[in-house]
Amino acid sequence: MHAIRMTTTGGPEVLEWCELDPPQAGPDDLLVRVHAAGLNFIDTYHRSGLYPVPLPYVPGVEGAGEVVAVGPGAAAAGFGTGQRVAWTAVPGSYAETVRVPARNAVPVPDAVSSELAAAVMLQGMTAHFLVTDTFPLGPGHRCLVHAAAGGVGRILVQLAKQRGAEVVATAGSPAKADAVRALGADHVIDYRARDFAADVEALLGPKAIDVVYDGVGRAVFEASLGLLRRRGMMATFGNASGAVDPIAPLRLMQLGSLFLTRPTLADYIADRADLLRRSGELFDLLGSGRLDVEIGLRLPLAEAAEAHRRLESRSTTGKVLLLP
Repeated sequence: MHAIRMTTTGGPEVLEWCELDPPQAGPDDLLVRVHAAGLNFIDTYHRSGLYPVPLPYVPGVEGAGEVVAVGPGAAAAGFGTGQRVAWTAVPGSYAETVRVPARNAVPVPDAVSSELAAAVMLQGMTAHFLVTDTFPLGPGHRCLVHAAAGGVGRILVQLAKQRGAEVVATAGSPAKADAVRALGADHVIDYRARDFAADVEALLGPKAIDVVYDGVGRAVFEASLGLLRRRGMMATFGNASGAVDPIAPLRLMQLGSLFLTRPTLADYIADRADLLRRSGELFDLLGSGRLDVEIGLRLPLAEAAEAHRRLESRSTTGKVLLLP
């Protein structure tokens, strides 16, 4: 089969298109022909070495496709050949075929395409746990969503509005700001042209935000802390601009007894029931048309390096998919 492999860490150029022996399904596994692999910032962290992985390594942790072989344990769990499934937290997804542990796979309903399923497994479920569990939003809450035109950000805005919250969003260009505004965000700020913290205070007053959902990291972290109300929460879940510098717990007290969390999806889908519930709710929203997921860029799997370049340059909107 063809796949993308890296034998060293570094820039996008370390991603090599090559031929490998296809994986084999173990007793509790599915062998899946990949229809679409999702691109996520965590893939760039694996590639760069920020998050160490064993080398050589086939990157990609998310995708959707058709089951072509089933281990006996996976068959007992209800999976069969010809079935469409989606997954996340499965290394090796930048490939034509991937071995997926049955515990990581979820059935894809007929009303949802494989591309849309692949697009929401990591980013969609991340947005879901942020607004339902990390800081459960409801009417009267005000949230700040950074990088709101990105894959997670677009879904965050929509889920937050569905839960009745007032949404302040940042985006990196006038076009991106217009796209976020169309999703229902109440206030949208072009953070590259404006001082977003000053604009938020001008709009809502000082310390008016209940929770900040931040996938950007270093570039916005400090200013975002200053916008939080007493006992507000900073939920930082990504490092698009670089990892956040260490912060002393005493500073959180001085700013108003703030809560700081660095959540990860793995801890919110550790139980299979949670995985099925989160993915099922997202698929229901997609199938009914109540969730708009933009696939902003589709590239052949062989062009994974170019996809990484575009993602890291912050020139993409919505979801980026790699198609074998």
